[in-house]
Amino acid sequence: MELDDLKQAWKQTDKQKPLNKNIMEMIQHKSYGPVAALKKSYKKQMTVMFIIPLLLLLTNLDDVNKALTSVMFWSYVAFCIAVIIFAFYNYKIASKMQQMDGIVKSNLEQQILLMEKRLKWKIIGLRIALVFFILLTEIIPYFQHYRILYKWHSLPVIIRYGFYAALLILQYYISPKILQRKFGRHLNYLKSLIKEME
Repeated sequence: MELDDLKQAWKQTDKQKPLNKNIMEMIQHKSYGPVAALKKSYKKQMTVMFIIPLLLLLTNLDDVNKALTSVMFWSYVAFCIAVIIFAFYNYKIASKMQQMDGIVKSNLEQQILLMEKRLKWKIIGLRIALVFFILLTEIIPYFQHYRILYKWHSLPVIIRYGFYAALLILQYYISPKILQRKFGRHLNYLKSLIKEME
């Protein structure tokens, strides 16, 4: 009886090892798979956030000094740097997941939980950033001269505040969906692969 149990256990571990090995190969593959997709998304985000301030400077080439003394410009640069740093740390976690030898299920689960937590922080951070830029748009004309902001402030208050409210509501619903599509679905796929591991 014990011999039959031992044979059964041996057969199960024999079946599980290739499955775990295949799952690990899929997770750690350099060009496809959920971790590679996450790395690509983070790299793209860092690149875009690096290019946008440069484009803003290029559009203001006729008066670069005005852009460099602008509170709005430097606030946006600070926002871009924060996003780059955040994406870089997530990129490092994804790289670590891809390069680990003898990686264990609990370690992978811990890394995924950290990335999911950071995704929630990112959603909150984007909401705070939007509120900050709305406040900046309302306050800056008292300190610096922007022709476009004067045009904006010439509109009735009800229209401006209605637009801000619509923007906040839109961002509240759309931002999580975009982040889910860019990052969350890959994390969910990783979680499903890890559940298959024994």
